[in-house]
Amino acid sequence: MENKLVQKHVGKGIALALLASTFWGVSGTVLQIISQGQNIPADWYLSTRTFFAGLVLIIIAAFKYKMRIFDVFKSWHSLGWLLAYAIFGLMANLYTFYFAVQTGTATAATILQYLSPLFIVVGGFLFKREIPLRSDLIAFLLALLGVFLAITHGNIHSLAIPMNALIWGILSGITAAFYVVLPKPVTRDHSPVVVLGWALIIGSLLFNIHHPFWVDVPPIHVSTVAALSTVILLGTILPFLLLLHSLDYAPSAVVSILDAVQPVATFILSLLFLHLEFNVVELIGSFIVVLAIIILQRRGKA
Repeated sequence: MENKLVQKHVGKGIALALLASTFWGVSGTVLQIISQGQNIPADWYLSTRTFFAGLVLIIIAAFKYKMRIFDVFKSWHSLGWLLAYAIFGLMANLYTFYFAVQTGTATAATILQYLSPLFIVVGGFLFKREIPLRSDLIAFLLALLGVFLAITHGNIHSLAIPMNALIWGILSGITAAFYVVLPKPVTRDHSPVVVLGWALIIGSLLFNIHHPFWVDVPPIHVSTVAALSTVILLGTILPFLLLLHSLDYAPSAVVSILDAVQPVATFILSLLFLHLEFNVVELIGSFIVVLAIIILQRRGKA
């Protein structure tokens, strides 16, 4: 009876984690519609997204943690890491991912951003002299092979995406590594919801200093509001809360591996709604990348 109860709880955690990854996949697809189909300026989009997402998360955190949401500002150590996370992790990743999608495709951008665990391993070797394990090297070579197949469709003489999209995608993967590593010193003592909420607010202040979201507003249609709401809710607020909630039921190792659903969901949605041309070689390459990252994540959790 007890085993069945545990399995039921783990199953609930897996379902929540799957839903979170699917939401992120939906968000990436909608972002391609925003950046290409609706031609929304990047500066206005980033100012709007960070402001409303940060505001909602801080309000949610305030209901649960009351005045403790301000504890992160009581220590220079926490504040320094929070600023680093907001600027070099969150803001940089949102910016690079937007242009990776705008100049290429949501699928290619998601796959390249998904390489962040590899960049974490490379960073550990370069800056901390952490010697990679054999599984790290295998995962690295697999990922390189997968990316090569995904962006060339097997033809070494041509790219399936523009060169600038490839560069933005690689930068997105690097900044995604910062997004994962930089908040860890803060989240040890403070709720991840609080940390993400304040990072979004800080990012919003800086983005809005450059381009306030109430200035030079692009033409707003019902489709624009729907697309922005989808990115804010399904790309930031709901998946993060679902992922945190899933950790109450399922082990973190299981939850992290389920993140592989995100590029799969983006690929399927791009086929259905963005009329992405199906290519078997690209599909194989994407699968190899996902496999490589799963190997890394399993090793990391172990």
